[in-house]
Amino acid sequence: MKNDNELLAAMPVRKAFFRLALPAVAAQLINILYNLVDKMFIGHIPGVGKQALAGVGVTAPVILAISAFAALVSMGGAPKASIFMGKGDNEQAEKVMGSCAWMLIVLSVVLTAFMLIFGKMILQLFGASDNTILYATDYMNIYCVGTLFTQLTLGLNAFITAQGKTLISMCNVAVGAVTNIVLDAILINGFGMGVKGAALATVIAQGVSTCFVIHYLIKPTSQLKLRLKNIRFERKLLLPCILLGTSPALMQLTENMVAISFNTSLQKYGGDIAVASMSILTSIMQFVMLLLPGLVQGAQPLLSYNLGAKNISRVKKTFRLLLICCLSGSFLIWLVCMLIPQNVASIFTDDVPLITYTGKSMRIYLAMLLIYGIQVACQYSFVALDQAKKAIFLTIWRKIILLIPLIFILPRILSGSAMEVFLAEPIADTIAICTTAPMFYYYYRKLK
Repeated sequence: MKNDNELLAAMPVRKAFFRLALPAVAAQLINILYNLVDKMFIGHIPGVGKQALAGVGVTAPVILAISAFAALVSMGGAPKASIFMGKGDNEQAEKVMGSCAWMLIVLSVVLTAFMLIFGKMILQLFGASDNTILYATDYMNIYCVGTLFTQLTLGLNAFITAQGKTLISMCNVAVGAVTNIVLDAILINGFGMGVKGAALATVIAQGVSTCFVIHYLIKPTSQLKLRLKNIRFERKLLLPCILLGTSPALMQLTENMVAISFNTSLQKYGGDIAVASMSILTSIMQFVMLLLPGLVQGAQPLLSYNLGAKNISRVKKTFRLLLICCLSGSFLIWLVCMLIPQNVASIFTDDVPLITYTGKSMRIYLAMLLIYGIQVACQYSFVALDQAKKAIFLTIWRKIILLIPLIFILPRILSGSAMEVFLAEPIADTIAICTTAPMFYYYYRKLK
């Protein structure tokens, strides 16, 4: 056990942090790349590629919601398990993992039944047209059958990360990604299965990844063992995990609300070019949210484990390093976007008017990105440090109370242009950071 805990408990913080963070960032990158490859295969289906891609695109909010339910359980359960490990109570940590596994299975059954019954209606609400609904339902019906694999892969892989084994977590993601890409080529191009082939490839890939995750968690090398006797409902263990996971889950769920709000308001005040520009800006933010949460995932086991071990000086060192890295990352991306915005926009489009328009909107929308690392580091650290109420409040405060109303209010009270819609993001970020930083500083000073 001493050797298992050496990285989390004794290795120099800087070395331990980067050993954990780099594979976590790589896992995020692999996820994005294989999703892009998936869309490339679908978009090139002979004759119907455009409609098929649009149909699968409509399913994205539903898939994001399904992933959010996995985060609800795992993103709260994993820090709890790390804290118990820090206290030297691996038995309780294993019970937490078992209860979370039980909840993931129950959620899988409920979500699968719900989507098979109401899936078509939900997809139509999200914008599926008569031309795309067939492709959307074909994809979603098969994808839903594999919901169990999705929940277990995302949910249980977090408990491998909680042990400080981010390289193993990354490999589990990579196995699924490679399997998915190979099967896309075979099922879509080889067997001509179209969208159904893409969905089946995803389900099988998630199943393979699940097998790797479970295999590791039952091996002797895993510090936490997934035991059949622990896979049951434990109210006292499960409810605190769900409370702690509510903030990360809300962050994912509210992405749909934010995207719909931006597109609706931008269409009204700026038309198609404003909506297209927002699509480019969203892609840039996806890159930001690839880097920063990857850093946070690397810090989570260190923060949670040492909180449980009452090694507060190590907790503080880890947070300071996380804050520096998050700030540095957000600042560098901000600097590039401010200095050469049109060059950045040209990566995503060849349309000159759109590049020019996005060059202006980018400087407004990303104006406060230079200090956004503070928000990410503090908010996610509240989750890692078992501060559920604070994390939930900050999520609701930034997105629901600030950002979404500002998207609709600003163009009404100002001159009514699309640029004022983009302005909602930096204003919400500024107010949120001015709230989050003092809250965390007060908690940090009290941490003893």
